[in-house]
Amino acid sequence: MVVKLKIQAEIIDIKTANPQQDDIFLVDTNVWFWQTYTNAGFGANASEFSIYLTYLNQALVNGATLTYSGLILAELAHIIERTEYKIYMESHGHLPLKEYRHNDPNVRMNVVAEVQSAWSQVKALAVPLNLTVDDATTDAALNRFQTQAVDGYDLLLLEAISRAGAGKIKIITHDMDYAVVPDIQVFTSNNYVIQEANRQKKLLASR
Repeated sequence: MVVKLKIQAEIIDIKTANPQQDDIFLVDTNVWFWQTYTNAGFGANASEFSIYLTYLNQALVNGATLTYSGLILAELAHIIERTEYKIYMESHGHLPLKEYRHNDPNVRMNVVAEVQSAWSQVKALAVPLNLTVDDATTDAALNRFQTQAVDGYDLLLLEAISRAGAGKIKIITHDMDYAVVPDIQVFTSNNYVIQEANRQKKLLASR
């Protein structure tokens, strides 16, 4: 089944774009995962995520600013643990997640080490956005949830940034969900998003 995207963001194809010195990018969790996690290539298309790593490197070389939010840590830790869990089951057979998480301290420490390593790299490459998640933020996020089809992690992140008054958000992501959010710029190599943005006249010319 084809995903029916109503593109509301401005879409930029990173395969042809050139990051500028005055660009300030929020880097999404999926890109940090590929950039920092040892086993990011497990079950993934390496050529797909290498495009993002090239763009991040070019952004740094050109003097652009990469940013992260502490909110990303929760999702990054979650997907790293899930990937480590899948790798473990390939060689050990099926094990309930709770048993994997609690029964072997050495296995658990390996997951912890991977998350710590990934997060230290994020902090070394980017600067933090100090965002507040309070009742006003969560209430507004629930309102956003009614009109913008993003998941819970992205919902809070978008609302916190919006309320911080950071101006137009420039986000580097492979996640198609961000394409339906108005008043942001999405830098992506997601072919389906790019094709739909072009069809809906939301694809910006390469800079």
